[in-house]
Amino acid sequence: MILPSVRDPRFVTIRRGGTLTDQHHHVLALWAADCAEHVLPLFESQCPNDPRPRAAIEAARAWVHGELPMMRTRAVGGHAMGAARPLVGAPRFAAYAAGQAPVVAHVAEHDLGAAAYAIKAVRASVPSSAGEAAGRAECAWQRERLPSAIRGLVLEDQARRNEICWNVFVD
Repeated sequence: MILPSVRDPRFVTIRRGGTLTDQHHHVLALWAADCAEHVLPLFESQCPNDPRPRAAIEAARAWVHGELPMMRTRAVGGHAMGAARPLVGAPRFAAYAAGQAPVVAHVAEHDLGAAAYAIKAVRASVPSSAGEAAGRAECAWQRERLPSAIRGLVLEDQARRNEICWNVFVD
């Protein structure tokens, strides 16, 4: 479970009573898509004929550009998570990362789901002795790509939800 029991109003859109603007919501979705896409080869190397995770990442971006409604975007994310279920290790976590990216359209706090699963995918893709270092490197890669408009918000949220996100957000 990567979602907190108490929602942070900064991740709830203004029209639903929070303070998140559509612009920042879109930036969160794009960042989540980038995090997921970075590890997508870990899934595609094992399941090259399964388009669901890649379609999910594309759906997140399509939603941002107004090309796909939220409910369809969310459904595509669910299909990517379905691709993950029979797998283990890095491919599974990479597919889950892809599935989390488009559901940011529905609940913005899924952005950390995409990032956390991507870190888990990288950790699982290397020998266990190298996993921690690989995870730190992936976390650093993600943070380098955080747009300034959401950087502080995401970093604070990583600190707040690190424990429920498998302690993958390390400094």
